[in-house]
Amino acid sequence: MKIELYKKPKNVTIIEGFPGFGLVGTITTEFLIDHLKAEKIGRVFFQDLAPLIAVHEGKIVEPIGIFYDKKNNIVILHALANVKGKEWVIANALTNLGKQLSAKEIISIEGVGGVGTKGSNAFYYSKNKAWSQVGIEELKEGIVIGVTAAMLARCDKNSKISCVFAETKSNLPDSRAAAKVIEVLDKYLGLNVDYKPLLKKADAFEGKIKNLISKGNKTIAQGSAKKETINYFG
Repeated sequence: MKIELYKKPKNVTIIEGFPGFGLVGTITTEFLIDHLKAEKIGRVFFQDLAPLIAVHEGKIVEPIGIFYDKKNNIVILHALANVKGKEWVIANALTNLGKQLSAKEIISIEGVGGVGTKGSNAFYYSKNKAWSQVGIEELKEGIVIGVTAAMLARCDKNSKISCVFAETKSNLPDSRAAAKVIEVLDKYLGLNVDYKPLLKKADAFEGKIKNLISKGNKTIAQGSAKKETINYFG
């Protein structure tokens, strides 16, 4: 596993989202990168990562790219790659990235099935008491899998890891759940980001992400029937 950084900002907040249930993490980070005009400052790759590069609007989209929003001092990890079976490797990479950048906090974005009891559609898990002020419930009960689970499993009493879980109804790309995450992050970090355009452009965002993932699946399947697809939800 290798982290390649062109710049190393310090005391940052890291936001990461991987292809999971509803692709909420991927859509959320995609929107933030676009809306905040974050610059690419690096990438993460390892030997078993599928040899897949997407090209969108004439630009290369890395399987796992690292972006930086200087104004808000936020680093965004954006992933299209299949990481199934490599969750511990990714968790190690995120921990190392946090150390390199002296991260104040690592925020993990994840989509989950319906877990609410009061009609809320987003939840948080964190030892940082500031999260109790953003207007969503703390996750009290639930099952977490994937990269987020690997990150939480590494937590200790001094952990700087926080999680935002958005309810989504199916495995289909869910931009509306991602919009809720954007709303939560906006309140917590004071980004002044309007999440409403994501609601208006939900179909376009969903179609874009779904198309990239679909093309990746076809490419890998054509290259080797034995390869894992990037159709990983949860």
